[in-house]
Amino acid sequence: MTEVLSQDEIDQLLTAISTGEVEGEEAVKKAEARKIKIYDFKRPDKFSKDQIRTLQMMHETFARLTTTSLSAQLRAIVSVHVASVDQLTYEEFLRSIPNPTTLAVINMDPLKGSSILEIDPSITFTIIDRLFGGPGEAAKINRELTDIELSVIEGIIVRILGNLREAWSNVIDLRPRLGNIETNPQFAQIVPPSDMVVLITLETKVGDVEGMTNFCIPYLTIEPIISKLSAQYWYSSIRKGGTSENLAILKQRLDTVQIDIGAEIGSMDITVQDILGLARGDIIKLENTKVSDEMELKIGTMKKFYVRPGVVGNHLAVQITGKMESFKNEGNLFDEFEGGEL
Repeated sequence: MTEVLSQDEIDQLLTAISTGEVEGEEAVKKAEARKIKIYDFKRPDKFSKDQIRTLQMMHETFARLTTTSLSAQLRAIVSVHVASVDQLTYEEFLRSIPNPTTLAVINMDPLKGSSILEIDPSITFTIIDRLFGGPGEAAKINRELTDIELSVIEGIIVRILGNLREAWSNVIDLRPRLGNIETNPQFAQIVPPSDMVVLITLETKVGDVEGMTNFCIPYLTIEPIISKLSAQYWYSSIRKGGTSENLAILKQRLDTVQIDIGAEIGSMDITVQDILGLARGDIIKLENTKVSDEMELKIGTMKKFYVRPGVVGNHLAVQITGKMESFKNEGNLFDEFEGGEL
């Protein structure tokens, strides 16, 4: 197949020939030279660099959350961080992990399909040893998990999945569920061997024991949200979540807060001796206050509204008539009370 040169390339060749920098034959050879890029059809690239970078940022959050939760549960120094994010075939992933190992099949609701969370045996047995009261020292154990050990490690994985949901919350409301745990990689065939997957490798350290934790997600599972795996979408989701969602949570929590409200009729200066001499039927003259004046409503210790006294049924009440000038520029959290009754 003959390569078509661009206009810029033709102009450069003509200029080089006319100035004598390049001979005619050499120019023809350069024109015939083609840039060849090697492409492996067995391993087609499914994820762009931007999508890989976004997945890395998402799982860095997952790693921080997992570090905190495991440290608290195991009462040991735990360190988890993202080592790499790669795309490869599912067969290559299965060949890269030991046998036996801990393979958790994760249902990725609402996404279709499943993913794999693989924990290195050294990390698995160290966690189990810590939970059983041991020191969590490194032990070279190469065997399948017992029923009791499986039950213990299931609890750890379920807790880790809660961190995964939070890390993905800016992209999708992921609801990961633990399906089953396998120890033989050959029994965890979630996709055909030639299908592409993205592999997030997490360097995990529990005490002095180091190992790898791998999270394998097939492309077919993540394909419906592939357009959302961009840094721009991810950052915009964070900004939106930091304003509207947090404000809604704040307002919801304020609904249950109890605070004292009081209407102040007026004020005056009086000595303690006069207060001690007050009796039923005495009249106190308030300073600068008329019967027709509005009262001031205090929320906590701050004066907020103008009100008028009245009665609702058999109860004394006040009706809000307006805001005080000092409060009008403080936001609209109490706007719904204006003109209402308390």
